[in-house]
Amino acid sequence: SYKISNINRTVGAIVSNEISKIYGHLGLPEDTLNINFTGSAGQSFGAFGAHGLTFKLEGNTNDYLGKGLSGAKLIVKKPTKANFVAEENIIVGNVCLFGAVQGEAYINGIAGERFAVRNSGATAVVEGVGDHCCEYMTGGKIVVLGKTGRNFAAGMSGGYAFVLNEANQFTNGLCNEETIDFDPITEADEAELKQLITNHVAYTNSNKGKDILANWNDYLAKFVKVMPKEYKVALERIANEEPMVEELTIA
Repeated sequence: SYKISNINRTVGAIVSNEISKIYGHLGLPEDTLNINFTGSAGQSFGAFGAHGLTFKLEGNTNDYLGKGLSGAKLIVKKPTKANFVAEENIIVGNVCLFGAVQGEAYINGIAGERFAVRNSGATAVVEGVGDHCCEYMTGGKIVVLGKTGRNFAAGMSGGYAFVLNEANQFTNGLCNEETIDFDPITEADEAELKQLITNHVAYTNSNKGKDILANWNDYLAKFVKVMPKEYKVALERIANEEPMVEELTIA
């Protein structure tokens, strides 16, 4: 693994540029390049990360982790020798996954403020977030396995989030309900959520994730799905239009 410090900024951006020059926006097959780091990464770690890149960091990052993420997989976990409780400590900075387009992020700890702002297609699992998470989000999936700050989902118009609402604080003031609904977890949602948490445990060895999976039925009842109202209407419209298109084609 490579040692990294906070003077190392936008790590991964140049190699992602080289990948895109040769392979275009599709990049490389998943996990083609696996690179491990230890230490405290500077700003914009994994920024614009291309398909086929997998960055695993034991340590922490500054702001803008995965900014403009474009298909890469980013894994940030607490150091093996560290004895602090991951889900009670901030491990990545503010404005992570800003404007992310594609890719995955698994974060073994709490993220700072404005997590996944303007995310339009990335998937992330995190163990807690600060204020303004999912602000202006237009696509993608976010799973929060812990506490959130205020103003969650302000201006959110697409994508969705699963949030662990253990103390009922999230649904009683922490989420901005202007553009979203709290939807029940369907069977399909349950399967997807469980798979994402399983992936999170596999990549980060998260104790919080392990506890949730070991007591699945108890925890499942505490999850809430955050779904933008307009997005839900659009999906329903598409579902209703598809049979009409088939009928017209047959006719």
